[in-house]
Amino acid sequence: MANHKSAIKRIRQTQTRRLRNKYYHTSMRSAIRKLRAETDKEKALEKLPEVSSMIDRVAKRNIIHKNKAANLKSKLAKHINAL
Repeated sequence: MANHKSAIKRIRQTQTRRLRNKYYHTSMRSAIRKLRAETDKEKALEKLPEVSSMIDRVAKRNIIHKNKAANLKSKLAKHINAL
């Protein structure tokens, strides 16, 4: 356990950030899962910009790498075009 006041505060901060990042990551993943499960091409095309911006926001916050974000968006667009 931390002894210094600043170390105790740092533990609190990292815990808060970890939970926030986990929330953003899981919500992004569930949005991707819902989009992949969509069978109607029109509805999928409507949802694609929302999911893409969500992926970009998560990448901007460094929760996922920017190249992973690009790969995810590319795969989603490819999947929707194949519908």
